[in-house]
Amino acid sequence: MRRIKTVLAAAVIGAGALSSAANAAQCGSNGEGFNEWVQSFQQEAISRGISQRVATAALTGVSYDRGLIAYDRTQRPFKLTLEQFIAKRAPASLISQAKKRWASNRALFDRVEQKYGVEAPVILAIWGMETAFGAIQGRKNVFNGLATLAYDCRRTEMFQAELLGAMQLVDRGDLTMAEMRGAEHGEIGQAQFLPTSYLKFAVDGDGDGRRDMVRSSADTVASIANYLRAHGWRRGAGFDQYGPLSEWNKASVYQKAIAYAANKIDEGSSAAR
Repeated sequence: MRRIKTVLAAAVIGAGALSSAANAAQCGSNGEGFNEWVQSFQQEAISRGISQRVATAALTGVSYDRGLIAYDRTQRPFKLTLEQFIAKRAPASLISQAKKRWASNRALFDRVEQKYGVEAPVILAIWGMETAFGAIQGRKNVFNGLATLAYDCRRTEMFQAELLGAMQLVDRGDLTMAEMRGAEHGEIGQAQFLPTSYLKFAVDGDGDGRRDMVRSSADTVASIANYLRAHGWRRGAGFDQYGPLSEWNKASVYQKAIAYAANKIDEGSSAAR
């Protein structure tokens, strides 16, 4: 789904490497210098520890996406009223499906809540609103979108870090090159983490040794919980914790919709816990 989350400059590659990479190649306001920038950034990625195999594969064939730049300037979904946003992103059908998933995976959610201190309803609300519980993860080439945004001068430092982070995900074996498909801004998997957030907060929830939020629901549930805990979520403090939710998404309408959906999912469920 199409959204941008707050990103911490993950230190997996190294905070210095991520930030200084922003100075490696000059950004642009149109696509005229994009191909030259790609060649320069590929070499910069290799100098920052990315393998030549991954750096080459990631950037071969990428092209400047003018449609993405236009979308990035507008962010139309976040200009809806709360009622409009809820109708679009947290309808009654999502609430119903979330309740069913909670009932059929009670042991998983109980285990995650015990470990991370994050309740099932807010995890389910985010999971459902992000990708309809994994059904709609996006099919865009992650590297193409990130390269376009990294070249663009609007948020070049942020997205150059994300582009390096996406390469690192493949280099360290979390995901394959073929699995690097997602939404326009490079969000990946069932929770739509940006790459630096994936590097820092994704966890192995099913015990298979991989942090795979593309295929594993258990990894997704645990990773959402890990992210929220790291950003200050407090167990038992209600679902309108807008501090942690603002770290998930800066749009207040999105935060309020998450809280709304979580409360609806929780209705009638307390007695079953």
